[in-house]
Amino acid sequence: MPRLSMQIPHSLGREEATRRVKEQLPKAQSQVTDLDEQWQDHTLTFHFKAMGFKVGGTLAMEDSAANLDVDLPLAAMMVKGIIEQRVRQELGTVLA
Repeated sequence: MPRLSMQIPHSLGREEATRRVKEQLPKAQSQVTDLDEQWQDHTLTFHFKAMGFKVGGTLAMEDSAANLDVDLPLAAMMVKGIIEQRVRQELGTVLA
């Protein structure tokens, strides 16, 4: 399965960045289905369905960046650039 990896810089520190992401996750449930989230320390492992695609990955919060690795279905690769732009925008807003 193709992978989308990106790093979103922030200046919040690990604790505050994690808190903000946890706070915003309930809002994501209105945009996806079957959201499964599990936190271990500052790393989120997630799975969900969006637009009929199954998506899964991890979001690791570091002191100065959020590291996102997502497994995308092959069919979603056609819109990989759009997905990456939207994720950078949304996560960047949360971590601003």
